[in-house]
Amino acid sequence: MRDAWHKIRHRLTPHSHDTADKVDDALESSRAGMRALWISLAALTLTALVQAAVVALSGSVALLGDTLHNVADALTAVPLGIAFLLGRRAATRAYTYGFGRAEDLAGVAIVLVIAASAAASAFFAVRRLVEPQAMTHLPWVLAAGVVGFAGNELVARYRIAVGRRIGSAALVADGLHARTDGFASLAVVLAACGAALGWRWADPVVGLLITAAILFVLKDAAREVYRRLMDRVDPDLVDHAERALRLIPGVRDVSALRMRWVGHRLHAEAAVVVDAHLSLMAAHEIAADAEHQLTHHVPRLTEATVHVDPDTYPGAEHHLRISHARIGATP
Repeated sequence: MRDAWHKIRHRLTPHSHDTADKVDDALESSRAGMRALWISLAALTLTALVQAAVVALSGSVALLGDTLHNVADALTAVPLGIAFLLGRRAATRAYTYGFGRAEDLAGVAIVLVIAASAAASAFFAVRRLVEPQAMTHLPWVLAAGVVGFAGNELVARYRIAVGRRIGSAALVADGLHARTDGFASLAVVLAACGAALGWRWADPVVGLLITAAILFVLKDAAREVYRRLMDRVDPDLVDHAERALRLIPGVRDVSALRMRWVGHRLHAEAAVVVDAHLSLMAAHEIAADAEHQLTHHVPRLTEATVHVDPDTYPGAEHHLRISHARIGATP
């Protein structure tokens, strides 16, 4: 009954058997990521320029910290853009998995840029606490804070939406970073209000609060980059892939399953258990069906390798015994 339902569902679900379609989808994902990067780069650059002009007029260190953070956020588009371009290159004999890992290395660059912006923000805020200075052009500072919030929120929504659609953790993290920047911009409004009330300490204190917010973003971004570099995947995704394998006709068990992200593309390696009396061709058909079903039922999985074990001796230990036995039998 299970096999019959699986066949009916497979035939009713639109899909393609052409490997080139999966490559085209991956390339289109990279193009979508590039569009998101350049559009958001333009928006954040404009936002930062407006804020920088107000910083020059007012001398606000809170606004300076927010401007530095927005500049850093805009600059993260550069390493990510390079990574997306590298990710389009075909695999070679030396780089057999392709160049998608460049996206994870771009994540390291993003973490370093965020850390640098935090250090600069802290330096200017502490210096202003030691050497107090009155903030001027308060209405402009307030307006610049509102502009910063609006620009960052628009960029955040766009990056997060595209990142989730194409499976790019780096782009999603960058979008969340931009959203946090937006709330930091609202803190500049508080600094302007405090200065209007005569609280000269409000500006540097808010600058330090913005530094703390940047550090929280740094922690989250570093954690995400670390997880990608260590090949972590969502356990629910592994469970979903395993369930898809168990539904395939002829598969009696799943003895091993490994998955890893290479950039925003997912790769899988699986070992399935089948009837030991099947012919080589029949076992090959089950493996081919398993690879095909995985790529169509697991989101953003572009490549799968499936190994077949006989149900009489499944597992890696049996493989080792067979290898030793064959070596011993070699004249």
